[in-house]
Amino acid sequence: MLTGVEGMSLREAFGHALVAVGKRRKDFVVLDADVAGGTCAGLFRSEFPDRFIQCGIAEQNMFSVAAGLSTTGVIPIVTAYGVFASMRAIEQARNSIAYPEFNVKVAASHLGVDTGPDGPTHQCMEDMAIYRSIPNFTVLGPGDPAEMERAVEAMIDHDGPVYMRTGRSHVPSVMDTPERFEIGKGAVIREGKDATIIATGVMVHRAYAASVLLEGEGLEVRVVNMSTIKPIDADLIEKCARETGCIVTAEDHNVLGGLGGAVAEAVVKTRPVPVRMVGIEDRFCESGEPTELAVKYGLTHEAIAEKVREAVECKG
Repeated sequence: MLTGVEGMSLREAFGHALVAVGKRRKDFVVLDADVAGGTCAGLFRSEFPDRFIQCGIAEQNMFSVAAGLSTTGVIPIVTAYGVFASMRAIEQARNSIAYPEFNVKVAASHLGVDTGPDGPTHQCMEDMAIYRSIPNFTVLGPGDPAEMERAVEAMIDHDGPVYMRTGRSHVPSVMDTPERFEIGKGAVIREGKDATIIATGVMVHRAYAASVLLEGEGLEVRVVNMSTIKPIDADLIEKCARETGCIVTAEDHNVLGGLGGAVAEAVVKTRPVPVRMVGIEDRFCESGEPTELAVKYGLTHEAIAEKVREAVECKG
């Protein structure tokens, strides 16, 4: 069990989770493309050097190696930056892993403007849209460090390809983490009747802060941590739509094809209500500090709160 994770980044929590789970089980190995420091897979390398495979700056080859390893009964966990995991090696992810349903796990860091000063070439804001569209892939986005260890073990236990997002900046814990991470299920972390915010990853704590802000205005806002983007929890989304009448989604990702798209698809099929989306508005972003970029591109709790006000007004 992870301890002392308050304020830890999701990538750091991921590295510590690999070590913690690695001490309990020996059925997986970790593959790296020379970015173990950036993804925090280096923590696993230090603890289990014989279970760490350095593939160099060759992501396409690394994914192919992982596909082959999976046929031997070993579970490969591929670690990379999001842009390389979702674009450079996407043919191998699709054809060599997803099509034959090989048991490979992909864990990506450096996502959205949370990537910060590495700039637009590394600020991956398309990865959920890409992996959501590939058959057989499950897509995960844990919401805080405490949830990460359970998510890592659930990812390893799941039979089939998984893509999981981590993150670069420190993330506060704002929810009680259940003992078991259940793939395909979202979790209500704050109740409310006037609107619902559905968030993933680094946006979960901002969604919670938005609900606190709106409480001062007399609005009771439900907050959902949607840590599985595919398969999306359509039952919970329908329940929230029915009970609160409007939904706002929050993600550090392009508003096209990510969490917002997945929620809107579910709402249209079950119970149509007003939906507003907080995310990157289909553009490339600048280099800068993550907190400053969040302000510039509308990913703050204040921006989420404003979208909730719009949704509530539309509902009325």
